[in-house]
Amino acid sequence: MSDRGPAVDRDRQEGLLALAVALRPELHRYCSRLMGSVIDGEDVVQDTFARAFIALDELCEVPQLRPWLFRIAHNRALDLLRSRAIRAAEPIEAALEIVDDAEADPVEMLMRRQAVQTAVSRFAELPILQRSVIILKDVLDEPLAEIASLLDITVDAVKGHLARGRARLREINAHATPLPDARIASAAVVRYVTLFNKRDWDGLRALLADDVKLHQSLHPPRSGAADVGMFFTIYAKSDDVWVTPAWLEGREVIAVFEHRTDPKPGYFMWLEWREGRISFIRDYRYVRYVADDAELSLVEDAGSSGRGTGL
Repeated sequence: MSDRGPAVDRDRQEGLLALAVALRPELHRYCSRLMGSVIDGEDVVQDTFARAFIALDELCEVPQLRPWLFRIAHNRALDLLRSRAIRAAEPIEAALEIVDDAEADPVEMLMRRQAVQTAVSRFAELPILQRSVIILKDVLDEPLAEIASLLDITVDAVKGHLARGRARLREINAHATPLPDARIASAAVVRYVTLFNKRDWDGLRALLADDVKLHQSLHPPRSGAADVGMFFTIYAKSDDVWVTPAWLEGREVIAVFEHRTDPKPGYFMWLEWREGRISFIRDYRYVRYVADDAELSLVEDAGSSGRGTGL
């Protein structure tokens, strides 16, 4: 019996790890829209798997991992949204005629296409339940019964929220303003980008604060200038990677191109600064799905790439 326990635990861990690779992009599509931010959405995904690993040690049986992970992610996102005091209550209307089969009518297909094409940040304007059902049904194409189970409401309530959410999303899209022109880049980011594109790795290491931290999804965090300085050895192996300043969700970031001639960046990173030195690096190299829905605005001319604005 003593030999069986560790084997079961190992199977649980391996099963969750395997599912994590396949589910991370889908979980992020849900969490980013629920949070209204691709960055916050990835934070929720990270926290979901951390909590799942801990919870597995206390479970006697392996759960159905997909709905279980979605429920953990959903509850964690709600906790964060409540802490921001932006949760909105709403009455549930009578269920409308919402189809739920493989042969969805053209109107249903149009609704789903509009949801997929809606900017991530605009979902934050919907009340929580409307937001959840729209994402689960129209973006992820979940069955109504599974949505009801996840949200702990009836199928008729799901239909009501879906109908109201679709109507509200149409209004939001109709009145949405285009993305603002990219702002100028800060001197600190321009300096980082210039050193990076010149392959001046020692110059970049000199910018690191003594207690700098590095976070890369799927990898253990690094801390301290010596350890984080090893981060640049990854990029030193390639002469093709090119970076340029950008803005995302009101945050100054750095867009990363695998090749300078690529039409759009493959991912991005963002930095925090303290007294002119880098105190934190968040690199999305290993979770590139985060950039799929990112509304990046590239800085038009930062003296490094000569690229235009927009993604």
